[in-house]
Amino acid sequence: MRRIAIFASGTGSNFQAIVDAIQKGNLQATIALLICDKPEAPVIEKAQKTNIPVFTFSPKEFASKAIFESIICEQLQEAKVDFIVLAGYMRLIGPTLLQAYPNKIINLHPSLLPAFPGKEAIKQAVQAGVKITGITIHYVDEGMDTGPIIAQEAVEISEDDTLFDVERKIHQVEHIFYPQTLQKLCLREYEEEYK
Repeated sequence: MRRIAIFASGTGSNFQAIVDAIQKGNLQATIALLICDKPEAPVIEKAQKTNIPVFTFSPKEFASKAIFESIICEQLQEAKVDFIVLAGYMRLIGPTLLQAYPNKIINLHPSLLPAFPGKEAIKQAVQAGVKITGITIHYVDEGMDTGPIIAQEAVEISEDDTLFDVERKIHQVEHIFYPQTLQKLCLREYEEEYK
């Protein structure tokens, strides 16, 4: 069974969706570790309720990204992590982690990339007046939402949808589609390893 680390910065709704998928048997993986860069984030409580180990840190306490990413790497290696899953982690991944886990870091972005990369993607889509947006699951590289795309799912924007409505629609799709895609990735990796 694949061991994943989830990186999150906020409330942890996608973290919870992944936990739920594992508990229901829809995702054959183990969450070995939660990494959180905000020591007060609500996601930490969610992890503690399910006895998932947590590593929190405050980036501003370190002289550089390379230093705190080296410490994170040590935590990941101790936990024997196979994949890193970003679920609302609001930092760019640096070279230290990218080199330690090449093609093993997965991100969820709330738009159909390459449209609307970066922050506030849902708001960008609504302001642009597009009729269809969606979510993209992709491998992480050194750019901002530029890594190879793994899967995408479209979400329609109705004429009378507010920003809140679109956010709700996007989150509903994320909570189903992200665990499903992670399951496919875990199975693919397993098959390749035991060919």
